[in-house]
Amino acid sequence: MRLPAPPSFDTLTERYGERYKWMLLIVVGIGTVAGVLSTSSFNVAINALAQDFGLGQERVQWAMTGFMAAMTLAMLPAPWLLDRIGFRKLFMSALILLVLSSIAGSLATSFPMVVAARVLQGCATGVLQPLSALVILRLFPPHLQGQASGLLMLGLGLTPAVAPAFGGVLIDRFGWQSIFYLNLPFGLLALAAGIFLLPTPREIRRHPFDWLGAGLLSGATLAMVEGIASLQHSGLVAVWTLGSFLLAAVFVVGFVLHARRAQQPIISPDIFRSRTFSMGTLVSFTYGFGLFGSTYLIPVFLQHALGYTATAAGSVLIPGGIALILSTPVAGRMVNRFSPRQVTIWGLVLFGLSFFIFFALGGKVDYTELIVATVLGRIGLGLILPALNLATVRDLEAHHHAQSSVVVSYARQLGGVFGVAVLAVFTEGRVQALAGQPDGLPLAYAQGFLLIGLTMLAAVCAAWWMKGQPAAQA
Repeated sequence: MRLPAPPSFDTLTERYGERYKWMLLIVVGIGTVAGVLSTSSFNVAINALAQDFGLGQERVQWAMTGFMAAMTLAMLPAPWLLDRIGFRKLFMSALILLVLSSIAGSLATSFPMVVAARVLQGCATGVLQPLSALVILRLFPPHLQGQASGLLMLGLGLTPAVAPAFGGVLIDRFGWQSIFYLNLPFGLLALAAGIFLLPTPREIRRHPFDWLGAGLLSGATLAMVEGIASLQHSGLVAVWTLGSFLLAAVFVVGFVLHARRAQQPIISPDIFRSRTFSMGTLVSFTYGFGLFGSTYLIPVFLQHALGYTATAAGSVLIPGGIALILSTPVAGRMVNRFSPRQVTIWGLVLFGLSFFIFFALGGKVDYTELIVATVLGRIGLGLILPALNLATVRDLEAHHHAQSSVVVSYARQLGGVFGVAVLAVFTEGRVQALAGQPDGLPLAYAQGFLLIGLTMLAAVCAAWWMKGQPAAQA
C-alpha cells in the first residue's frame, strides 16, 4: 500500500478549516505524551531493576539520569533541524527512534543495555519536547493560546500522574521489561495520524550548524551531571567532583564568549536581555528539579520506606491525576483572564506546599494523607503547566520563538537531571547516615522532600521577578 503524498499546510487548512490547528495540536500532543511516558512510567521500575541487577540507587538511577541528560542535549539542535528538514520529518523521525528504542529496551539482557536504550529514548523525547509549544505559538492567536496550552498540558501533565499506576501493574505482572511497551500505542498512533495531518514545510532554510556552541553546551551539561553523580562515590571536596563542576563552568563561559561573536549561535544571547525570559528560564530549571525529582522520589519512597508494592505505589497517584484533569483546563482559561505569571506563582506555591506536607508527616503518613498531599501538588502542577511557557516567551519576538522554546525546555530538563541525580545521591546518603536510628529510613526520604520544597520556594522568588504580562484579549 502506498502512503499518501505529504499535504501542504494550506491544503489541510482548506480541507479542515479552523479546526485543523486543533487537530495538529492533538497529533503533536499524542507524540509528546509518548515521550513523557518514557520519563514518568519508568520511575516505578527502579526497585525492580535494582533487585534484578543487584544495584544500589546511586547506580540504577543512571537509567533515569542518562535518559534525562540525553533528552536535554537532544533539544539543542532542534531549532536547526526544524529549519533544515522541517517539522514533519523531524517529528516523524523522533517518533520512529522512540518506538525502536523502546522495543530494544524491552529486549535488554544487561543494565548497560537498559541505559543505552534509555539514552536513545531520551534523544527522541528531547526533540519532541519543544515542538508542541511551537505549534501553540505559531498557529494560535494570543487569546486562544491559554486554552490551547491547557488542552496540551492536560495530556502532558496527566501522564506523570497516572503512568506510575499503569507501570506498576505491568511490572508486578510481567517484570520491568514491560515498562518499555507503555509508550508504544501513543507513538504508533501519532505516527499514523502524522502521515495524514502533518504538513510539508513552507520553506527549508539551510545554514551551518553551530557545532562549537553545541559542543560547549553539551560538555557543560555532561560535566555538571558527572559532578552531581560523583558526590556519592567521591564526596563534595574530592578532586574529581570539584574538577567536574569547574570544567562545567569553563564550558559555560566558553559558550557565552562564543555566542557573542557567532553569526548564528545555537542559542542567541539576545533572548536573555528580557528579564521575564531570564527569570522564566530560572523558574523552569527549579520547577524541573522539583517535578522530575519528585516523580522519581515519591514512588521509591512508597516502596522502599513504606513497603508498598509497585502497583499500590502507582495507584496512590491516581486521585492526583484526576485533580490534574480537572484543574488543567481551568488553568488554561485562567491564563486568558489573569497574568500567566500570577497563575504560575499560585501553582508553584501549591506544588511546593505538597512537599512540605510529605516532610512534616514522614513515615507516619497514612493513605488518606498521601492522597491529600498528592492531590494538592497536582492541582499546583495543573496551574503551572499551561502558564509557565506562555509567561516566559509570550513577549518575545516571533523569530525568537523556536530558540526560546528550546531554552525553556532545556532548562526544565536540565533541572530534572539535577533533581533526579541530587535526590538519588542525597537520599542514599541520608539513608546511610540515619541507618540504625528509629524511623531513620522514612526520615531520610522526608528530608529529600524538604529539599524539593525549598527549591520550589526559590522558584516562587524567581517568578515574582518576572514581568507581569496582561491577560490576552480576544
